[in-house]
Amino acid sequence: MTQDRELQAIAQRYARRDERLAGLERYSLLRPEVWQMLHERQAAMWRLLAAHRAAQADPAAPVAGWRMTEVGCGAGGNLTDMLRLGVLPQHLTGIELLPERLEAARATLPQQVRLLAGDASQADIEPGSQDLVLQSTVFSSILDDALQRRLAGAMWRWLKPGGAVLWYDFIVDNPRNPDVRGVPLRRVRALFPEGRTTVRRVTLAPPIARAVCRLHPGAYRVFNSMPFLRSHVLALITKTP
Repeated sequence: MTQDRELQAIAQRYARRDERLAGLERYSLLRPEVWQMLHERQAAMWRLLAAHRAAQADPAAPVAGWRMTEVGCGAGGNLTDMLRLGVLPQHLTGIELLPERLEAARATLPQQVRLLAGDASQADIEPGSQDLVLQSTVFSSILDDALQRRLAGAMWRWLKPGGAVLWYDFIVDNPRNPDVRGVPLRRVRALFPEGRTTVRRVTLAPPIARAVCRLHPGAYRVFNSMPFLRSHVLALITKTP
């Protein structure tokens, strides 16, 4: 019952967020801070995945053979990136708690992509079947430690030996938003104690990014060159064979 209450609370938090941001273009890709955040994260992600592939037993194996699941797939943006990378749609699975977001993903993604609704920690994913499991700003919305542990345990079970969790989330609390909390790196490592973790500090803190880009779009790079102003971690957590 406690888990059910936390899942309901997560849905309510997202509903409040969506209502608060309705009509705003804060996350429009036409905003200079938004596309620079996205490009920075994508470039860092591709570099991590390229290094991960090079370390595999068969580094020449085609990416088309990878199987990947995303926890909290939203409207399908990250899954679309994986399609661009070359992963076959029939090898992709997205899990989403909110029905309206799952509908948006279904309208966007190829029909061969498998989409699952509900609690990701209980999802029907075969253990040891996935090359990659992705989460992007999901754990920072889970305020219950036990649910975080259950979800991390499920993600780890799904991975093949040699597979990896691809993690993107913020590491500091937002004092203006009690619906989220930062997930520091020590917590990430505690959730995946058996993993080998490669970490990149990314993303100029959004309030700073919005402020400096109002002055000039090029200011993003200047301020983002200072690692202590970056608010997120991109990590690859590998399940060693």
